[in-house]
Amino acid sequence: MRIGELAERAGVSTRALRHYEELGLLPARRAANGYRAYGAEDLRAVAEIRTLVGLGLSLEETRPFVECLRAGHPTGGSCASSIAVYRQKLAEVDASLARLGAVRAELETQLQEALRERAPEPRCGLTPVFTPEGT
Repeated sequence: MRIGELAERAGVSTRALRHYEELGLLPARRAANGYRAYGAEDLRAVAEIRTLVGLGLSLEETRPFVECLRAGHPTGGSCASSIAVYRQKLAEVDASLARLGAVRAELETQLQEALRERAPEPRCGLTPVFTPEGT
């Protein structure tokens, strides 16, 4: 298939496919007419890249998964190098969650202090109007 068809089937732009090619994630095979030529394995590789990028991996971090697929493994995550990337990303996510938990706890503390110390709120900036009784 040509680049336009692969882009359409994979749900990416042709520009993204050219970028993957520049990074060495997608082979640059050419047909006799000079057009880029792709196969089903390339569609699988692009789908794998998109899934992983959607999970927060950088394009470079997808490389072991693509290489694993290209080596003939049933999934891109079944190789030792891919598993190492999964573990590294999980450690990064855990660290981020810990930082976010600490930030949340501090925000909660600050909010509680602010609520205890807050000044009475003015009533929409209006001064109450008193009228004589009976009018």
